[in-house]
Amino acid sequence: MPPPTWPHGPQHQQLHLDLAAEDLDRDVAAAVAIGARLADHQPMPDRRRVLLDPAGHPFCLSVVRPD
Repeated sequence: MPPPTWPHGPQHQQLHLDLAAEDLDRDVAAAVAIGARLADHQPMPDRRRVLLDPAGHPFCLSVVRPD
């Protein structure tokens, strides 16, 4: 299956994960170090970072916590 073209495009995402981050910059750097890359589209970069796994599937690292 081809990777999604997020946020727009013909191939929609199949699943999306929001993962909690304690320190957003540090945790993004750790994800990048093991193969993730930052997505071009970053709707809330101060609170949430959208990354793509090596296959191109998006996931978020977030400091946002539910109330």
